[in-house]
Amino acid sequence: MKNRLKVLRAERDWTQAQLAERLEVSRQTVNAIEKGKFDPSLPLAFKAARLFDMPIEEIFQGE
Repeated sequence: MKNRLKVLRAERDWTQAQLAERLEVSRQTVNAIEKGKFDPSLPLAFKAARLFDMPIEEIFQGE
């Protein structure tokens, strides 16, 4: 799954650790999602969408 997490995080000058804390996951999870090695659960995708105040579809896109 493609995603814009890294770009959105960089726009806010957040580290992976800071984003992980806000999403209540590990930094390794954020890293894996950004690299496309792990697809987030639906609740995690909704949490990210709320955090960035964007629709899920603008953050995560199927390939």
